[in-house]
Amino acid sequence: MLKSLYSGVTGMKNIQTKMDVISNNIANVNTTSFKTGRVRFEDMISQTNVRAQGGTNAQQVGLGVQVGSIDTVMSGGSLQSTGRPLDFGIENGDNSFFTVKQGDQTFYTRDGGFYKDNSGNLVTSGGLSIMGYTEGAPAVNDETFKIDSLGKNPKPLQISEKLTVGEGEDKKVIELQDYTIDKDGFIVGMYSDEKTYVLGRVALTSFSNPDGLEKQGGNLYSKSANSGEPMLGNPSDAGYGSVRSGFLEMSNVDLANEFTDMIVTSRAYQANSRSITTSDTMLEELINLKR
Repeated sequence: MLKSLYSGVTGMKNIQTKMDVISNNIANVNTTSFKTGRVRFEDMISQTNVRAQGGTNAQQVGLGVQVGSIDTVMSGGSLQSTGRPLDFGIENGDNSFFTVKQGDQTFYTRDGGFYKDNSGNLVTSGGLSIMGYTEGAPAVNDETFKIDSLGKNPKPLQISEKLTVGEGEDKKVIELQDYTIDKDGFIVGMYSDEKTYVLGRVALTSFSNPDGLEKQGGNLYSKSANSGEPMLGNPSDAGYGSVRSGFLEMSNVDLANEFTDMIVTSRAYQANSRSITTSDTMLEELINLKR
């Protein structure tokens, strides 16, 4: 059989993979913090008809194409204003992620659309806990506050509706009036005693190779053997970016680029199908030699 038949088949099969990735990118153009994918191709092995000699190049015939890689492009998307205080966007930190946990499983996400559950815990839309630095009782936000008092080990963050402050006869319960989150990730609550309290600090995690993270669905990623180990940090630290409350990161899908790739991919698929039909015609002519 003609090798061109099988080369055309490999072309159609692998170009379909690229079309799948393009379609997924377009479907997720409005998905919060979605990262676009791309497909790269490599040639397959070549059949050597004549080996290279002094003054003569090798004669080789390629046997088709294969997928070289399917990459996730981790460049940051634009921030979109929502005006909602529990919407967080990471600015100028393309390698940084929010850390979330479900039981003993740890995941990472760029989707900062968070919520409060009935206990005041910060959670994702899927109910996963948002991790941050919070140690002991909330501290009054004044000149005596020390960042180290929040601890170094991430724990689930909570915005308590009520706090118990004071001791003995001065002990009282105060209620939450309002809260803010600054660019450094500090969650500050204003309570009924007219004082502000630091409730915690959002933690960020960075990776040496974020492109190596594995998608788990639900805008979540997990570390892999090629992502490197997670490196905990703080918003506004060098290389981690800052947290912007009231903003969400948009998808980084470029529709103009995707539609252009779709046209090129469609034509490539059509060209490969033509190579198959042309090879079939050649075989038909060969068979017709014997009548």
